[in-house]
Order: sequence, then C-alpha cells, then structure tokens
Amino acid sequence: MAEVFTVGLIQMSCSPDPDDNLRRAQDKIREAAKKGAQMICLPELFLTQYFCQREDTALFDLAEPIPGPTTEALALIAREQQVVIVASIFERRARGLYHNTAAILDKDGSLKGIYRKMHIPDDPLYYEKFYFTPGDLGFKAFDTPYGRMGTLVCWDQWYPEGARLTALQGANILFYPTAIGWHPDEKAEFGEVQHDAWRTIQRAHAIANGVFVAVANRVGHEFGDIRGNCAPGKGLEFWGGSFLCDPFGRVMAEASCDKEEILIGECNLRHLEDVRRNWPFLRDRRIDSYAAIAQRFID
Repeated sequence: MAEVFTVGLIQMSCSPDPDDNLRRAQDKIREAAKKGAQMICLPELFLTQYFCQREDTALFDLAEPIPGPTTEALALIAREQQVVIVASIFERRARGLYHNTAAILDKDGSLKGIYRKMHIPDDPLYYEKFYFTPGDLGFKAFDTPYGRMGTLVCWDQWYPEGARLTALQGANILFYPTAIGWHPDEKAEFGEVQHDAWRTIQRAHAIANGVFVAVANRVGHEFGDIRGNCAPGKGLEFWGGSFLCDPFGRVMAEASCDKEEILIGECNLRHLEDVRRNWPFLRDRRIDSYAAIAQRFID
C-alpha cells in the first residue's frame, strides 16, 4: 500500500444520452490519469441525467446488473490506465429489486467490491425511495494498491455514523459520489447556506475521523431528460463544487459551481498520521457509552 497516492475527481455534466456520458467519462478518466491520478471518482449516477426528479416505472429500464455493461467498459479503462475507479451505477439486483450502488474497479480491471447506498432520500425532485432499495451490505472499506478506501453515496454524506464506521475499518479516504443541487426557486434565499452546510458536514467527517474526504458532484441545470422525456417543473441546478480535503478539514482542491472540471490532489498518509497524533479523537472515544446511538430517538 502506497504512503502517498493521488486522487482524481471528475466533475461533469450529464446529457440525456447514456452512451455519450460513458464516452465522456472514459475520456475524463484518461485525462485524470495523465495528470497523475491513481484513484478516480465519478459523480453519482453519472450515466444519465438525474432521473429521480419524477416517479416513472419505465425508468427502471435504465438499471443494469453489476458486473454489467458499464463496469465492463470502465474495467477496460482501469486496466489501460492502471487506476482505481469509483463509479455510481443504478444496479438491477433482481427483477423488481434495485439499488444505487458504487462499484470499485481495481487497477487490473477487476471488481474490487460494491457499496449500496444506505440512506435513501425522498424529497421534492429527489424521489429516490421510489427507485432504490436501501443498501444491505453495511459500510465497507476496500484495500487497493494505492490505499485503503471507502465510499458512500450522496445522501450518506449527511450522516456521521456512516463516515465513522467506514473510517473505523481503516479507510484512509472517503469518496462521496454525489448529485446535489439547488431548486431554482430556493437558490436566492437558501442557496448559499445550503451549499455551505453540505461542504461543512463533509469537512467535519474528515476532521472527526482523521481521514481524507473526496467529493465528486455533477454540474449543470437538468430536467431529468431521458430520451426526450423530462420531469415537469424548473428542474435542478447541480452546484458542482467538488472538493478534496485533508484529515483536518482543509480544502486541498475545489471546483467551480458551473463548469466541468477534473480535480487532482495528493494524499500523504504521513500527514494523516501527524493529524491523528495531535488530535487523537479515535483514542479518546468513549465506546463504552455509545450504545444508545442505535436507538431511533431517546425518549
């Protein structure tokens, strides 16, 4: 396992054409690899526009098995470029059973493992509970040639428990493939504070657990267009802002809110060690006193 590894975060817009999105993702992975990236993360559900803006049973046809066509295509790029890839895919597990799943492809093209999104939102224009069954694999960490890593997906990023349990398995970096944006009617009043809260909670995961955190978001104004069929309304303006932060929450690289970008950042495990020695949160945890955390609410 390397002491120093380089991360690449792909911030991209997504068209109504899955084949186009896959081609562009492959090109961006190659570009990130040429810039030195060894572990590369794509945005959540990058293969399509964000279709969860409406409930439509026909959209289950977008799902695919894992392994399947998308993992096979990305495996070729992983092997060609000798990189680890984190890719969020609409997984068809069985007839009528679907997940929002992050696949981890190793640098030899093998499927290192999968993580199924645990926290599933159901909010206006984010109707994910209609499509996705909550994950049943728990929180996981994976060994790769470049470091031990974990991945969670989008709505998971608001929950400290997921970050903690992944870090406690030895993950040195947490990847969050993401699709989050503004409702156009809310942006003027709430946009700044919403974005700040999103950025802050993930930086807090880095600080509390002494890990690197890498977030890859999509960008662009979308109406959930799938082959010319759009959700009604004003759509979502995805706010980009992909970033990489260190184990003390310092932002090492950050993308704009309105452009496709490839972020590159170096992660040094010696720095992680130094932060944990000086801020020993894992040492001082009172694990004998936390049993109640498993309750829904303490009455």
